[in-house]
Amino acid sequence: MNYEQALEYIHSISWTCTKPGLERIGELCRRLGNPQNDLKFVHVAGTNGKGSFCSMLDSVLRHASYKVGLFTSPYIKEFSERIRVGGENIPREALAEITAYVQPIADAMEDKPTEFELITAIGLEYFKRCSCDVVVLEAGMGGRLDSTNIIENSLLSVITGISLDHTAYLGDTVKKIAAEKAGIIKAGGSVLYCGNDARARDVIKEKADQMHASMYDADKSTLTLTRCDLTGCEFDFGDWKGVELSLLGLYQPENASNVLRAVEILRKEGMEIPESAVYAGLKAARWQARFEKIVQDPLVIFDGAHNPEGIDAAVQSVKYYFGTEKVVVLTGVMRDKDYEYVATRLSEIAKRAFCIRPDNPRALDAEEYARVLACRGVESSAHGSVQDAFAKAKAFALESGSVLVCLGSLYMYEQICKLV
Repeated sequence: MNYEQALEYIHSISWTCTKPGLERIGELCRRLGNPQNDLKFVHVAGTNGKGSFCSMLDSVLRHASYKVGLFTSPYIKEFSERIRVGGENIPREALAEITAYVQPIADAMEDKPTEFELITAIGLEYFKRCSCDVVVLEAGMGGRLDSTNIIENSLLSVITGISLDHTAYLGDTVKKIAAEKAGIIKAGGSVLYCGNDARARDVIKEKADQMHASMYDADKSTLTLTRCDLTGCEFDFGDWKGVELSLLGLYQPENASNVLRAVEILRKEGMEIPESAVYAGLKAARWQARFEKIVQDPLVIFDGAHNPEGIDAAVQSVKYYFGTEKVVVLTGVMRDKDYEYVATRLSEIAKRAFCIRPDNPRALDAEEYARVLACRGVESSAHGSVQDAFAKAKAFALESGSVLVCLGSLYMYEQICKLV
């Protein structure tokens, strides 16, 4: 089996085949010899901020000389981004070899695993073969029934925040979603809640008490920005002074403060993480498609915000960096997201919108999206391709001396990066 054949097998189960539950991943891992039992984890769930948190913590732990596995989703440019060790994507040859090893075992199961369950098992097997010291494990859509929750113990469970998303699977209230995310809390373990919603916190605290787990909060009251511009930022957080980030986005210092809180807890768990590693690791952290500056002239920024909380953060960042100056927006959204809310928030910052239909079966038609934005007072046009929309949006931005912000879906990122 080669790399292309491995991907063909992994993707042979459609994304629409979502079957929450731990029975299939449990059986698959048992047949593989339970690779997860030989590993230590920081398990991360939440609605937004998971990827940024995981990438920062991964960088910090690597700078502390740990061999770190990183499991994230979705991928941005290349599938192998989802499974990393030591900051490097899983080699294509290793992905092909492990997929070939897993395939006959998975195919022999009466109730065959889903795509995400296959990827989880492949990742766990790779991390075991690499003898990782610790794995930063990002949950997929949920928590309690997410395939990553096959792990029995974790050094720390992290819930970055709770808001309404994936309501068809996780519940239609913040409390219901919080209950699903709280399912990653392990008996006698520790959980860090990074969100601001008191209703969600109550649910998580109740679950922590049931599991006799220690609960920590990421109090942002001592977070002070001392510099924040389009080159990065610097902030103080409690006893941490002059922390630097290269990542953009007004929300990234908050994500970094969550990492600092996690570091304090992990030290209590016996991990040796020097201050120098923390400072160096946060400054070196990189994460694609989160308020990322992808070209300078005209200034083009991409943000993967696609749900209300993410859009709120992106709009807040635009207002912070550019003040009252409105920006040109290239945007596409999924039909199953709250695109009415997204359009309402974009109307606060957009002088003109160029709409596309992202390359995904769930995507909203560009014409319909343009009409929604137009109803909110934004001059909007629909385009048949990302190429056409980007060319015209870029030309308009140059002509008007404006910034171009691309957001609404991660599925546009790879195509736009190829065009700059």
